[in-house]
This record gives sequence, structure tokens and C-alpha cells, in this order.
Amino acid sequence: MSHPHLELPPPGPLPKEGLRVIPLGGLGEVGRNMTVFEHDGRLLIVDCGVLFPEDHHPGVDLILPDFEAIRDRLDAVEALVLTHGHEDHIGATPYLLRERGDIPLVGSKLTLALLRPKLQEHRLKETAQHVVAEGDRISFGPFDLEFVAVNHSIPDALAVVIRTRAGTVLHTGDFKMDQLPLDRRITDLRAFARLGEEGVDLFMVDSTNAEVPGFTTSEVEIGPVIDRVFHRSQGRLIVACFASHVHRVQQVLDAAVAHGRKVAYVGRSMIRNMNIARDLGYLKVPADTLVDSRDIGDYPPERIVLISTGSQGEPLSALSRIAQRNHHFVTIEEGDTVVLASSLIPGNENAVYRVINGLSRLGATVVHKGNALVHVSGHASAGELLYCYNIVKPRNVLPVHGEIRHMLANAALARATGIPDEHVVVAEDGVVVDLVDGKVEIAGKVPCGYVFVDGQSVGDITEASLKDRRILGEEGFVSVIVVVDSVTGRVSSGPEIHARGFAEDDSIFDEIKQPIVEALDTALRDGVDDTHQLQQTIRRVIGRWVSNTHRRRPMIIPVVVEA
Repeated sequence: MSHPHLELPPPGPLPKEGLRVIPLGGLGEVGRNMTVFEHDGRLLIVDCGVLFPEDHHPGVDLILPDFEAIRDRLDAVEALVLTHGHEDHIGATPYLLRERGDIPLVGSKLTLALLRPKLQEHRLKETAQHVVAEGDRISFGPFDLEFVAVNHSIPDALAVVIRTRAGTVLHTGDFKMDQLPLDRRITDLRAFARLGEEGVDLFMVDSTNAEVPGFTTSEVEIGPVIDRVFHRSQGRLIVACFASHVHRVQQVLDAAVAHGRKVAYVGRSMIRNMNIARDLGYLKVPADTLVDSRDIGDYPPERIVLISTGSQGEPLSALSRIAQRNHHFVTIEEGDTVVLASSLIPGNENAVYRVINGLSRLGATVVHKGNALVHVSGHASAGELLYCYNIVKPRNVLPVHGEIRHMLANAALARATGIPDEHVVVAEDGVVVDLVDGKVEIAGKVPCGYVFVDGQSVGDITEASLKDRRILGEEGFVSVIVVVDSVTGRVSSGPEIHARGFAEDDSIFDEIKQPIVEALDTALRDGVDDTHQLQQTIRRVIGRWVSNTHRRRPMIIPVVVEA
């Protein structure tokens, strides 16, 4: 069966009374969420996040949405709406603002506060920022926006209602329906019901947990588990979680106070984000609880807790450096306990297990989601999604935020509640969906690739160069230097062969040197004098030999010098 989205043509003109939805990230992956809405010639963007690289992205720091589809229309953008403060929803904002620096930003108090240091790091000028809360309404061009409280694994998350002449869209952002959240701020199902009565023409729903039956476990159930971990731990405690998970940090702070332990933050983003959350009142820090992480040696191990970044095994994070024994002031001792208070983001499994093994080897007891209830998801499971479909009763559904299997599972839930098949659209990044006369349909596809950030370089790395990096890392490389006498038309020096990551001893190439010379001499006698063609001759001869003799496919770099 062919893939339904591969051969789509570019979209045609949008009907005047229509609404166009252009997902540029987050559909087909868990990360880099970004959706563009077009109506009446104007654009509205919802979220602008990053995707974190996996093992097959060597040397890549971040992956951005592809702005190419709207690059020549950035002057038509009315605003960027940010649903919440997670990196996969706000992390690419500075890169968008590099292209047009005065796009108005719209988000909750905490979301915009977490974004501000990123804009400062990128030395971007302050743009107009509109702080909104649940119940607020604000208009930008032809888009009338309303915000609805939703519960997630970060405070201050919002769903957004987009009203246009073409119809009403309800975009949930990331959400779940925890009925006992730590901050008592539940997903506003009364507002969802009210919007359902008014009529929702397009429901864009978080798909991440659509395959998980039932209901997502409440955050309050983690408290007793964390308390038991504290009770059993005889040595130092290290709790690793997302640097934005204010609720989890609050639980650890409360447990630390109850068990007479001091708390230190480890990791730059953890320190920064928790200071912001405390200053804005989202994190309650009891007096005399926090200590500077550099002073932890002044306290006995059983009286200290470290809250660290690195729950996803990120190579440069504090926890990874601790596991590798190269953190500048934290070392693991026998009897320490490490808690990984997060779920596994797809693709990070190997990195996380490497960290767990490293910590265990050093003598730590590692508590993680696989052996204790130390984390619950921030996303609605299938039972919660069914509730939402039945309350909202949308005319059309577009699952968002998830891999293709998650979105297909979400679509199946929508159909199960009676939404007709032709009103449920499963799209991927770049697939354009139009809402016209109350009906959605796929209108075409815009180019939408990965944009890689490598240090200061943005977009310079291609899939081809990543393939080269993977070959270098897995197969090594071989360089061959040959000097050709341009007068006699014969090889006058070489070949000189060196290898890295393939063979320790260059002498293994002695047997192939003469065949290379013979192949070049034959080519030169046949009148081949183009340097590129001679290099291809070298590549062919040594490549065949390496493959047959060593079953390897290293990168081969031939150099022909004319003398």
C-alpha cells in the first residue's frame, strides 16, 4: 500500500471564506510543534518548538520546524500563540524571530517568562508580548482568540479557540484531565461543553497517549511513592526531572522538608526555570530549604537532595556527566539513590539506559518509571479523549502532537464516538488541510523537512551530510593520496593510504596499492585526464576491495595531485 501523503501536489488557492491549516511540525513526531492557520490572506501561528536529536543525528543540537513554506509571507503573520512553556512548543521561537523580529507573542504568564531568557540569549529585541489567562479573548486580524485552562505537566497551559468567518477551531495544546492536580487547576470541561454547544468546526487534539487505555494516573499518587523513596534512602538523593516540571519539583521540595533534607538545584536550566517559577508564585519554596549546589559537601549525605536535569539521558546534562564521573562537583557514592522522575521520550531509550547503567555501576540505587510510580504522563489517555469527543461533539477532527501510530489511534477514538470517517483527517507535517463550508479536506502538501542546528549553524546540515557523519562514526574513513605526472601520464608517487576508525595499522592496505596504480595507469593510457574521474577510479578499486575483504563500507576520500 502506498503512503497517502507522499505524492500530494502543492495546495491550490484557498477559497475566500476558507481556513487553511498548515502543520510544520508535531504531526508524525513528539516534538517541534508548529501549526500555521491562514484566513483572509493573514496567518496565525500556534506554537514553535524544537525536537531533540536521536542517535542517528550525530553532532546535531536541535531540530527546528521548517519555515520555508511561510518564509516569503512572514509579513502576513498576525501573532505567535504559545500554548505552554515546554521546549517542544517554545524552543524554536528565537529562530523564527530571527527571520522577523516583531511578531507579537501571546501566552500565559509562566510561558512567556520561560521564553524571555531564550530571547535574551539570542540577543533579540523585545517584541510585543500579550500575557493571557483562561477566559481571556483577544483578536489579531481576522482571528478571534479565546483561551481555556488545561491541565498538563507544566503550570499555566492553555487550549486556544480560534474563531474565524470560516468556522471555529479548538486546539487543545498538550493536556490531560487530572481531577486532583497539585495546583488545583483542572482542564475546563465546562468551557469545552460550552464551546461544543456553540459549535466546534475543527477539533485539534493531543494524540500522545491515544494508544493508552483508561485514564492517566493523577499526580497526587506520586507523592506517597516519593515519600517512601526518601524514607528508605540512607545516603544522598538525586532526583532528575524535566527542568520545567514545576509540580514534580514541588513534590520533591515538600518531601525534603518532611524528611529534614536540604535541596540543591543542579543544571543551568533547572536553576533558571525554578527561580522563575518561584518568583511568579508557581513554586512554593519553604524557608531554609535551598542551598547552593557547590556547598553540598558541607552536609552529610543523608541530609541532602539534588534536583537535576538529564532525565532523558541528554549527553551534556548534569545527570549524564555525573554518571560518567566528569561532573565538576557531584560524584556518586555507594548508597546514593537516583530517581528518574520522567517518562521516556521516544528515541531516548538507549541514552537513558546508558545513564542508568552508569549510575548503577558506581553503586547508586536507580529508581525509575520501570520499577516505581515516580512519574505520570502529562497527556490524556484514551478514556479522557473519548470524554472530550463526547462533550465537544466536533464536526471535524485533526489529531495533532504524536507519531503516526498515536494519531491513527486518536482518529479511531473520534470515529468510535460517532464522528463520520470523512470528517476525521490524519495528516503529517507539511500536509495542508482546508476547512471550507464546514468540511475538512486535504488540499495538498508544502515542502517540510527537518532543519538541523549544529552549534551556530542553522539549516546548513543536510540529510546527506548526516549520512556522511553516520558512515564516519560507524564505518570510519580511508584517505588515498596519489601524485600523477602530467607529462608522462603515469603515477609518480603513492598511493599513500591512511585510515581512521577502520584499521589501526595502515599496512593492511599494502596489498591494494599496486591494483590502484594499475587501474590509474590503465585509465591514463585510455586518455582519462580528468582529476574527478581518476578519483572515482581510486574509490571504485579500494571500495570493492574493502567490501570484499573486510565487509565494511568506510567513507573513501581519494585525492589526485597533478605534478
